[in-house]
Amino acid sequence: MLIGYARVSTQDQKSELQLDALQAAGCEKVFEEKASGAQRDRPQLKAAIDYLRSGDVLVVWKLDRLARSLKQLIETVEALEQKGIGFKSITESIDTTTPGGKLIFHIFGSLAEFERAIIRERTMAGLEAARARGRLGGRPSALSTDDLVAAKALLKNPEITVSDVAKRLGVSPATLYRYFPGGRSQLHEES
Repeated sequence: MLIGYARVSTQDQKSELQLDALQAAGCEKVFEEKASGAQRDRPQLKAAIDYLRSGDVLVVWKLDRLARSLKQLIETVEALEQKGIGFKSITESIDTTTPGGKLIFHIFGSLAEFERAIIRERTMAGLEAARARGRLGGRPSALSTDDLVAAKALLKNPEITVSDVAKRLGVSPATLYRYFPGGRSQLHEES
């Protein structure tokens, strides 16, 4: 039995294109969801998987309708495979019930993994090259040395609130607490 799963990311998007394609593919039942792909909790996907039996095939219009990341996609398809359930993507012409479809799916997975490794390598090389030129990564410091001296002086006055000091320096109170984790008590101990 072919069971369809359609997903749109927002309430404004329409799923008619997906529904038409799934019906044309021969799906006897379609589970429809309005949820972000990044959202792990998708009740209609869970319902579709619970509904499927060994020998059935889960059909989606496109791979990105099933999962947001390659890892999530591979995990989902492997979980289906363990239950004896096939997977088919209409747009990408992938059908894991055929040997060729399984091969293509695994090649996609390998290529995506390779791409992630290349990106990671380039990022590390770029950071290393920047360090070699004396550049450090990360955000610039929110407070200069002069700002820290002023903050200490202001915070030692119990009549001035942390919020007031933060406002004067143009930062949030959380930023001040990052520089002075013990708050005022830390400043009194330093005296």
